[in-house]
Amino acid sequence: MVRLFEYQGKLLLKNEGISVPLGDVATTPKQAYEIASKIGKPVVIKAQIWATGRFKAGGIKFANNPSEAEKVAAELLGSEIKGFRVEKVLVEEKLDIAEEYYAGVIIDDSYRVKGPVAIFSVAGGVDIEEITAKSPEKVVTAQVDFFKGLQLEDAKNMVSKFNLPSEIQHQVSEVICNLYKVFRKYDARAAEINPLVVTKDGKVVAADCRITVDDSSVHRHPELEVEIPRESSRILTELDKIAWKIEENDYRGVAFFIQLVPKIEGEGCIGFHGMGGGASMLAADALVRHGFKLANYADSSGNPTASKVYRLAKVILSQPGIEAYFAADINISSQEMWHTARGLARAFREDLKDKPGFPVVIIWGGNKVKEATEILREMTKDLPIRLEIYAEDPVSGPHYNIYDIEPVIKRLKELVEEYRKIRKSKGVS
Repeated sequence: MVRLFEYQGKLLLKNEGISVPLGDVATTPKQAYEIASKIGKPVVIKAQIWATGRFKAGGIKFANNPSEAEKVAAELLGSEIKGFRVEKVLVEEKLDIAEEYYAGVIIDDSYRVKGPVAIFSVAGGVDIEEITAKSPEKVVTAQVDFFKGLQLEDAKNMVSKFNLPSEIQHQVSEVICNLYKVFRKYDARAAEINPLVVTKDGKVVAADCRITVDDSSVHRHPELEVEIPRESSRILTELDKIAWKIEENDYRGVAFFIQLVPKIEGEGCIGFHGMGGGASMLAADALVRHGFKLANYADSSGNPTASKVYRLAKVILSQPGIEAYFAADINISSQEMWHTARGLARAFREDLKDKPGFPVVIIWGGNKVKEATEILREMTKDLPIRLEIYAEDPVSGPHYNIYDIEPVIKRLKELVEEYRKIRKSKGVS
């Protein structure tokens, strides 16, 4: 899922008639000063990062005048909060809050629902999950008929369960309906307003929001200006962005890549290449249990072309400091593995010709695995690397039990130790 920044989400809310605080986004302290001057009252400065819990982490601060806003923005911009570098701040008017609620529309993937669910709670703000868990009577939900949509009457029925003033009930009901419109229009997986506040002069305003969009639908919404349609728990690296170009306009199979260790320090980092999601996760787990660190997580599946595998392997190998290349499909693959073999072989020939003893361990099974093994061995036989191929079919390589990958990982550890000795003997750190 693609996480939108708060300022992006609020623009979508505003376009559908939901009130949001007066403000704008700034990338420099001077811009924050100018925005605060236009607002002309105390402001809140909010770090724009893909993370919840910003207030407790110091990512939300207040300022009484433009000079203070400039100073606070200077403190936040360029800082790191919850693993994210702050590159933008949202400068908004400070609201005079009387009540805090929560409103949301999310996809419920449970077999009983399999569709959108609207949620409203009279307990909003910080720690909403804990509050609603302890006080379920403060929350109401309603399953939404996807073809009918969420009607105003449906929202009113939800809100009427609480003893709110009639004018507030009407405003909140309209907000919930309009929030569903945002959810539906932008193919969201979740659209949440927390807190949805009532000001002391009786206005209902979306003080904060969190919207995530289905990554497969991002191409339909160029106005969102999403650089890479994937949600991440951190700012995407330059290598992540380069890797996305493999996928961007090529739908022939999958070539997923995410960099887990942007700067490799010390020993034990492995370039990881899975070939099938579930099996890849099992292999990744085994590597970690044996003390290895995954420099990246990559997956090529869905029968990708040789060129796509080649480009993915090149990205993996470009990470300085990795001590081995581990590619694994520890189950029976339904894709034509000889395409994968050709892609890997070309990448190895280009990037590993000057790395004596560099360990490359391949595990695979399924279609054309015998031919794939022959291709990879033949095309890399003159390289100085330590290539070992394991196959569920003993004809194609050393036999291994697909339910017991431990011996292969132990062998990888031996190869890595040997590689370290070779590097040390050559004076390479």
